[in-house]
Amino acid sequence: MTKNKQIKVTLKKSLIGASETQKRTVKGLGLSKLNATVTHYDTPIIRGMVNKVPHLLCVEE
Repeated sequence: MTKNKQIKVTLKKSLIGASETQKRTVKGLGLSKLNATVTHYDTPIIRGMVNKVPHLLCVEE
């Protein structure tokens, strides 16, 4: 069984002024407050969400 890679996603910029779809994407990632960090498995779905709002997030592998 192979190990799944994980990534840490941190919200680094405020959602004030962001579009509604960007706000929903960030909420879908499980982020609600500034500097909040969540860990997700590195899947194409999560990568797609991160790529929608890269200017708001910091990603560590």
